[in-house]
Amino acid sequence: MSDLGPPAVVAGEKETLLAFLRYLREAIIRKVEGLPDDVARRPGVPSGTSPLGMLKHLSGAELVWLEWAFLGRDPFPDTSMEVAQTDTVAGCVAGYRAATARADALWASLEDLDAVSAREDRTLRWILVHTVEELARHAGQLDILRELIDGDVGR
Repeated sequence: MSDLGPPAVVAGEKETLLAFLRYLREAIIRKVEGLPDDVARRPGVPSGTSPLGMLKHLSGAELVWLEWAFLGRDPFPDTSMEVAQTDTVAGCVAGYRAATARADALWASLEDLDAVSAREDRTLRWILVHTVEELARHAGQLDILRELIDGDVGR
């Protein structure tokens, strides 16, 4: 598995942050793809974190901030890391891609980074930066899980 380098982008604040967000999403998917389903479901550390659990968590994480906190929509998106025996790499990747497509549509419709969220005392700028930070942190955790599984290393 080869890593993609960070995006080379010359753009404004929102476009630059969204470019890094998309880069991190693809890095996360690359860490999970190619794993056998049973291996991807298996926790790799004592806390119980597994590659599929992380992917399921991230499928809801962006939407919590955009839909629930910023826009004030219900219900609260699922951010659990619970993995069922029926969960597959292909299914979880598809779910993650669907969630990020929904988030991308919201990001495209939201212009004012200084706007304050409906439920949390946060600006849209804070939410975007936090989302990049959260994905970067979890991508690093997936780097470690993948190395423990099969020795594959990345950024």
